[in-house]
Amino acid sequence: MKRKVLLMWLCSIVSFYAAAQEGFPVPAGNAQQLFYLQRTSNTNTIVYELNLKKGVLDTDNPVHVYWIRYAEKGQTAELSWVQRVFAYGVRIKSYPDSSYRVRLVSYAGYSMFLKKGRDGKYRLYAPINGKMMILNHIFVKITGGSMWSPDIEYFEVSGFDPVTGKAVSERKKVLKSEIKEKEG
Repeated sequence: MKRKVLLMWLCSIVSFYAAAQEGFPVPAGNAQQLFYLQRTSNTNTIVYELNLKKGVLDTDNPVHVYWIRYAEKGQTAELSWVQRVFAYGVRIKSYPDSSYRVRLVSYAGYSMFLKKGRDGKYRLYAPINGKMMILNHIFVKITGGSMWSPDIEYFEVSGFDPVTGKAVSERKKVLKSEIKEKEG
């Protein structure tokens, strides 16, 4: 049974590598990675990972966000203040059950949830096709606009079903009414 689950999981991961945006690198080798975000503008990638201190989740700041600058030399770099506060940073809300709601600062309309599984590992769950799935990747199709107000045709969320291991994805439209942070 364990072998079957492992095989399904490996197949789903391989399918993500095959289904990655053409010409875009896929970050690998980071056991703490929750998901990554890429945009049409270049191959630079924003990585969202667990923020651990001495092997324990930092409950005040559970998600660390940084760049992999593939378009340069492939080096990592912290987000600038502007990027963290207005574009790619996250807003976190903790819950009594030790789970967290995670939202990108630039789009309050899509909530993700960081939860600890029975195996003791944290995973980020997000709605994909109407069900909570484990998130792997977000791709944003930008068609113009400016740094402060890009024109986004869609964003595509990809992940896998936590029960079956099957790869799933969905394209979503950005709703202007959901850009601002909501209460609750």
